[in-house]
Amino acid sequence: MARATRTGLKAMMAAGALSALLMAPVSTAQADDSQVVVFAAASLKNALDAINTACEAYVGEAAKISYASSSALAKQIEEGAPADVFISADLDWMKYLSDKNLINAATEEQLLGNRIVLVAPKDSTAEAKLEKGFDLAGLIGEGRLAMGDVQAVPAGKYGKAALEALDMWGSVEGKLAQAENVRAALKLVATGEAAAGIVYATDAVAEPEVKVIGTFPEETHAPIIYPVAQTAESKDADTPAFLKCLHTEKARKLFEEQGFTVLAPVSN
Repeated sequence: MARATRTGLKAMMAAGALSALLMAPVSTAQADDSQVVVFAAASLKNALDAINTACEAYVGEAAKISYASSSALAKQIEEGAPADVFISADLDWMKYLSDKNLINAATEEQLLGNRIVLVAPKDSTAEAKLEKGFDLAGLIGEGRLAMGDVQAVPAGKYGKAALEALDMWGSVEGKLAQAENVRAALKLVATGEAAAGIVYATDAVAEPEVKVIGTFPEETHAPIIYPVAQTAESKDADTPAFLKCLHTEKARKLFEEQGFTVLAPVSN
């Protein structure tokens, strides 16, 4: 028991430290009026960093991107953070801002799709068959199951829904290491602080220190959709160009290389 407690404390400390780095907000003082400021779900980092570089010539210069959980970013926008573009990992947090008239509704669209998977450290011998009757708690043993905050972080919400649908939630609820965003949960698994974790398939592609040991059936949770929109308070004249660049063939290829499904139409 003491060992499990120590592991849990280390896991939460590691998650908190990584989240602090990922979630650094863009303050008014930091924002450069000549740059498009993008608030994007943490799971987009690898793909969007590459797309930002590719789009620099198209837009005129690189955008300034802040990554964190969709919930944290939506709250920052609500509090007046100077964002031009918001890309959420679920429809709920986009709707949260839309209901408060903080999104330019004419620009909102469904950009990407994703899957959630169960990952373990790369040297793990564990295997998982994610269906009713599988003993996920037994697989975790005295370790922890890392996932995003199940009340706010989209990946955590999707993960909890899947676990409930598969009758696994009750047996693992006491073994959770909840993180403030999905990349923090991924890091816990990559460093061995957690025995397993629920993350997006795209996160697993981005982290060489983990391996996928199971994929959750799509019918166990709501469709994973990433919407994008310009914010109502956007002031940068280059924002439409950045949004248009997300629809180019180059952007589509970069998204797909990271494992995303592109839902929006591709344009020149």
